[in-house]
This record gives sequence, C-alpha cells and structure tokens, in this order.
Amino acid sequence: MSNVTDLTSDRFHDECGLFAIIDNAEAANLAYLGLHGLQHRGQESAGLVTSDGQTLHAYRRLGLVSDVFTPDVLQKLLGPRAIGHVRYSTAGGTHLSNTQPFVVHFRHGSMAVAHNGNLTNALILREEMERLGAIFQSTTDTEVLVHLMARSGGLDSVETISQALYRARGSYSILFLTPKMVVAARDPHGIRPLCLGRIGDAWVISSESVAFDLVGATFEQDIAPGELIAFDSEGKMQRHRPFPQKPNRSCLFEYVYFARPDTQLDGRSVYHARKEMGAILSQEHPVEADIVIPIPDSGTPAALGYAQKTALPFEMGLIRSHYVGRTFIEPKQSIRNFGVMLKLNPSRAVLDGKRVIVVDDSLVRGTTSKKIVENIRRAGAKEVHIRISSPPIRHACRYGIDTPTDEELIAHSKTPEETAAYIGADSLGYLSLKGLERAVRSKGNCTACFSGDYPIDFHDEGRILQLNLEGL
Repeated sequence: MSNVTDLTSDRFHDECGLFAIIDNAEAANLAYLGLHGLQHRGQESAGLVTSDGQTLHAYRRLGLVSDVFTPDVLQKLLGPRAIGHVRYSTAGGTHLSNTQPFVVHFRHGSMAVAHNGNLTNALILREEMERLGAIFQSTTDTEVLVHLMARSGGLDSVETISQALYRARGSYSILFLTPKMVVAARDPHGIRPLCLGRIGDAWVISSESVAFDLVGATFEQDIAPGELIAFDSEGKMQRHRPFPQKPNRSCLFEYVYFARPDTQLDGRSVYHARKEMGAILSQEHPVEADIVIPIPDSGTPAALGYAQKTALPFEMGLIRSHYVGRTFIEPKQSIRNFGVMLKLNPSRAVLDGKRVIVVDDSLVRGTTSKKIVENIRRAGAKEVHIRISSPPIRHACRYGIDTPTDEELIAHSKTPEETAAYIGADSLGYLSLKGLERAVRSKGNCTACFSGDYPIDFHDEGRILQLNLEGL
C-alpha cells in the first residue's frame, strides 16, 4: 500500500527555485511564502510536498505560486517538513508531467525530489537506464536521478542519494524529502546557488537568501559546493562531503540577471554588485549624453551606478507595465512594436531632444532591443547609446539558465559595432569580463556563456530527446 497521498490526479511530475523547511508546524504555509519569494526563478509551475513523519502529501500544478496554492490546498499539505519547487524549462517542456517535486516509491520507501540545474550526461544515463528496462514518465533530467537511486546499492537514503549523484555530471542544487528525512546537496562546482537559514528552532533551505526575508528567517551560510546535508527524524543535522573536491565555479550570470537584487550570493549583495557593474561600465564605455535611463527592472541598479559615477541625471524614460499577462488582444489596426510598448512605454516628456544612455543587464538576440531603440527614437531622442552591464553572451548555458543556442545569440556572430547597427543604436558598449569580476569581487566563477570556457564536459552533445507528452 502506498504511503503517499497525492492531491493531483496525474501520476508523476518534474525544473528553478528550491525551498525547504524542517520542523515547523506551519511548514506548508511557510514553504508557500518561500516559493513566492523565489517566483522570479520560474513561472511555469509550482509544487510542494510535505511530510507528517509517516506520509508524503504532494500538490503540483502549472501556473504561478499564488494561483496554484489556495488556502484549501495548503490545509491538506500536512506535517512539519516541506520541500517546494518553482520551475522554468531548461530540460523537458512545459507539461504537468515535468512539474516538480517528483514523488516516487522504491525499495527505501517514498521520496520527493526537487532539482535546480541541468545534468550534462542525462541522456546518456537515460539510455542506459532504458536498456535496463526503466520506464520514464517525463522528459526531465531529474527523473534520471530517481532511476539511479532505484538501482543503487546504498544501505540508507544518504548513501543511496550520494551514489546516484556521484554518477551525475553538470549542475545541481537538489532537495530530497522522505517521511523521516530531508537531504540537500549542491554539485561539486557549486554552479547553482543554495543556502541555509534558521527560523526559531527550524531550519530552512533556499536557492536564494531573499526567500528567508519573507518567512522571517535569518541567513546562516551558503551550502558549500559538493556538500550534502541531511536532517534526520529528530531534526539533527549531519554534513557530508561524498564527492571529490572541485574548483568553485558558481554561476556569474546569477549576479547579472537571474538572482533577485535583494539576494546575497557568496556573501555579496547582488544589488550592490549590479550598481558596481554600471559604475565600471561608465568608465569602460564613456559617452557624452544628457540622461541615463534603465530598461526596467533588470537594468535599474546598473543604470543607477552608471548615472552616479558620471554625475548624469538618472531618469525613468521607459515606464514598465506590471500588469501584462501571458496573453493580450492586439488591436486590428497595426501598431508598431505593440508587444514591446505594452510592457515598456517610452516617456516623451523625458526623452524628447535628449542624448540618451540606455542601460540593460544583457543583450541576447537583439530583436527586443531593436524595437526599444526604435520606440525611444520615436519619442524624440536625439541619440541612443546602449550600454550593457555584462560581457557579450556568445555561448549557450548548459547548466540551467535558459539561453538560446550559440547561433541565436547576436554576440556570437556580430561585433559590437555590427550589433549597434542592427539594433539602430548610435553606439553599443559591453562591460568587460574583468569588469564584471571586479564588480562581483570574485574570481573563478563559471563564465561559460561569456567565454566559452565550460567547467564540465557536455556529455549529451548531439543527443536530442523528443517525446510527445501531451495529455500526461
């Protein structure tokens, strides 16, 4: 007889924010708030699994945290322990079957798994498992770990998890929940973030420290690269280092874009790092201008840093609508760049007759930037100078950030001058990699998307998984 009560009607679900709470009577409610604080890391789906010491209770759905978890749902998620997940798809697709945390049953009992990252040998391992008779319910790399655990010879949950993760390559911050135990682990390079906090006598774990603020928890420390932390049935914490030590390669792009500005990463305020990026950018690419404006909200801290360093006025020349849903009705009469204007409307009162420096955090394909530049010019700007507070993104991320392929990245094939001409800007300047490392005050991070220096081999090169999961 199964010891899992699943409030969803589907069988199995899957990737990227993580949150866990250990030994608090309001575990489900606090985990809900923690996931709400991590909503920026994934908007496709949300899931929670709780433990009452005997049974796992699970609920997962497509949608935003506030839509997925109603008060009635949270009341049914019983127990003082919980792990949660918000997802965007870097591996797999947007299907309910890929929604996490997974809940599985094997010889050690029932277990829930939530993963942030991307395994670079997932398809190789999947093919191996399928040859041995494994049946997969999703397209995510996380499910591969489940099958590795099922075939592990480990004598307990910690040993089983360690043996499975030992075979995994790539990036992972990961949570496991059994009726009696919570386990958290971070890959040996520490590519994806994971940190530990306290709320009273309870422990909390999160992808970012910002989620601690919302639940009233205090930050304790980052979970170290290659570290595995286990909490037993009595709440006692045990720390393990089961993997060979590797150089720290935490993701530099977390500082640029992915993390919330009110987060602390490796002891550094993301907000202050982004302001410093803008200040350094102003020194590396100065230009005569009248005002500095951000692309809100992603470029705001860097634009502040740029403006303060140059003593130029900081203005809000683009006004962002915070009420744009996933779909909208476009008027029958064609309006140029309607989709962009729906989100970012240029203010003629600010821009008319001005030489404008526009600061954003990154430039990916260039198509949106081209429309923004055009709209700024239509609002009367005399000159438009684009400044990017990160180096050119020339290579796709293979470790959990959803970037396009190399060929789709504009900086992969165009020089800054060619890109400026393409987007219609008078000039374009990127922050240098050295400048970015200066702002972050750290060296040795993963810089693969900028430099092409991948710290972990991509074992699945050339393999493509295509499955039709409609209806699952």
